Amino acid sequence: MPALEELKVKIFADGADLNAISQLASNPLIKGFTTNPTLMRKANVRDYRAFARDLLQIIGDRPVSFEVFSDEFSDMELQALEIASWGANVFVKIPVMTTQGEFSGPLIDRLARAGVQVNVTALMTRDQVAKVAANLSPATRSFVSVFAGRVADTGRDPIPTMAEAVALLRPYAKAELIWASPRELFNIFQADAIGCHVITVTPDVLAKLHMVGKDLDVLSQETVQMFRNDAVKAGYSIEVENRKR
Repeated sequence: MPALEELKVKIFADGADLNAISQLASNPLIKGFTTNPTLMRKANVRDYRAFARDLLQIIGDRPVSFEVFSDEFSDMELQALEIASWGANVFVKIPVMTTQGEFSGPLIDRLARAGVQVNVTALMTRDQVAKVAANLSPATRSFVSVFAGRVADTGRDPIPTMAEAVALLRPYAKAELIWASPRELFNIFQADAIGCHVITVTPDVLAKLHMVGKDLDVLSQETVQMFRNDAVKAGYSIEVENRKR
């Protein structure tokens, strides 16, 4: 297992809690940030623009992705242009389709050709990656976010899809693949092994970074100690009758 410092995949922190983001911003392993309306709602964000302004002040010039929230392409485009104006390091998240299933390709094409850095999000399949790639601009940086964790939630192995996505994006020098929605720390090493450019990681998974390379015998003993401590704290007891063999 390579050390974290030896990994080529870039780790982006995924979240909307400004306190957590502030702490993560001091970690040199964190190369960028992403968020979305669901995470923002959970963090009780009320003012989108004010939240974005505060976040940008915290993270400096590292890349960050903010998402449009309209379900109409005309409004999405206006929102995207506004979000893009917030900073040179800002990427605009565009969903791969509307809630009605209409492909966002024409909008992605217009934005990319206008110089908007897009992060096309919520992809799940190889075919979606191929269709999105065809609408990217070779002159504009972009991300393509494939939700490998959600694919795994369906009982499917996401590795073949992610490996194919790496190959599909290889001709696009300014496009990078994001392994989105990871479920465990090991996904970072899986993403690195297949040549994925970026993985977005939530704070609960990032909190396990100190575990990388830990001696497994020590971990086994610590686990036994945890069970013992919790049993004692709970005051559990079992009355055992004297039994003769």
